[in-house]
Amino acid sequence: MAGEPTIPAVAPGLARAPGLRDTAGPMDDLDESDSGEAVELILIPLEVDPARGGMRLDRFIGGRIARLSRTRIQEIIGAGRVRCASSGAPLLRASQRVRVGQRLIIERPAPREPAVVLDYSVIFEDAELLVLNKPAGLPVHPSASYHRHTLTHLLRVRLGADHGWELAHRLDRETSGVLVLGRRGGGSGRALKQAFLGRAVEKLYWALVHGEVTGPLRVDLPLGPALGSQIRVKMGPRPLAEGGLAALTAVTPLPSAAALSFRGRPISLVAAAPFTGRQHQIRVHLAEIGHPVLGDKLYGVEEEAFIAVAEGRRSLDDLGRELGLLRHALHARSLTLAHPRSGEVMTFVAPWPEDLAAIAPAPREVL
Repeated sequence: MAGEPTIPAVAPGLARAPGLRDTAGPMDDLDESDSGEAVELILIPLEVDPARGGMRLDRFIGGRIARLSRTRIQEIIGAGRVRCASSGAPLLRASQRVRVGQRLIIERPAPREPAVVLDYSVIFEDAELLVLNKPAGLPVHPSASYHRHTLTHLLRVRLGADHGWELAHRLDRETSGVLVLGRRGGGSGRALKQAFLGRAVEKLYWALVHGEVTGPLRVDLPLGPALGSQIRVKMGPRPLAEGGLAALTAVTPLPSAAALSFRGRPISLVAAAPFTGRQHQIRVHLAEIGHPVLGDKLYGVEEEAFIAVAEGRRSLDDLGRELGLLRHALHARSLTLAHPRSGEVMTFVAPWPEDLAAIAPAPREVL
C-alpha cells in the first residue's frame, strides 16, 4: 500500500510483561527465561463452553490443551499465568470452578522463531477482494515453528485485529506469488473459497526445474500420502483404488534467450497449470517426471536429508545452502477468477522475484 512505512525484516517485538498481545498461535512451554528476567509474553484466550461449565480450573485447561500434564497446569496456575480476561486478575487456585461463558487468558513467553521477510505488497484491493504478492519464506498460518512470523499475524499488525479479511486459499511457506483474500462472515470469502474448491479459478505457476524440458507435457498422476515414506507431510503417486486423488498438471517450457544452467547443469523455466488442487501437486508432478524444482528440500533430495532437518540434526538453511537456493524456485505467477460481487473476470499477476530472475530472467513476451 502506497505510503506505508517499511516493515522490518524480522517481526516487531511484543511488549515486555505486563504489556501483552493476543495470538491464535499454538502453545509452547510457559517458563520464565533462565536468567529470571522479564520475557516477551503472548496470550492464549480460552472461553468456557457449556460442556465444561463447573469444571475445576486445572481440568478445564487440561481438556483444552491436552498435551499439558496436570502437574504442569497446576504450576502454570500457581505462577499466576492464568488470568480473568475481563479484570486481568490472576486465578491462583487449581480447584476453583469455571463457569459457562467465562473468558480466561493464559500467558506464555513468545517463542524464538526463525527470521523471515515480514512484508507483502498489494496487487489489488477493493471492498470485496484483496490480492497480495507473498514473498518466499513467509508462512501463511501459525505452525509449530512460526507464530508471529506469519502472514496472518502481519495482517493483524498492519490492518488491525478486526481487519475482516480471510484467506481463500493458501501457498506453501517457500512459494512466492499471488494470494487472494475475501471478506469474512459469509461475505466474499465464502464465495472465493467455493470458487477455488470448484476449480473455477485458473492458476498458473512458474518454476525453475532441473533438466531440459523441450516441449509441453501433461502430467496425469493421482496423488496421496507418499507410500513407504517416513515423512508425514510428503505426497506421492497413489492409485485411485488405494485412496489416491486425481491430479492433473500441464507443464510448458518458457522461452529463454539462452540455454539456462545452475551450478553447471542444465535447467528450465516452465509454466505449470494445475487443473486440480492437491497438496504439493506441482512439486510432486515435476519431480515424478524427472524435473524437480530447484531448491526443493522435500521432493528434490533423498528423504534422509529432509529427515535430518526434521530431527534437528541439521538446519533447513544448511540444506538450502547445499542445494544452492534457500527457497524452492516455485512462484504463483497469476490467478484468473470472477470478481465475487461484479462477476467480472480478472487476472492478477505477481512479478517474477528478483532472486529467481538472477538465475533465469522472465521472458518479456510472456504475460
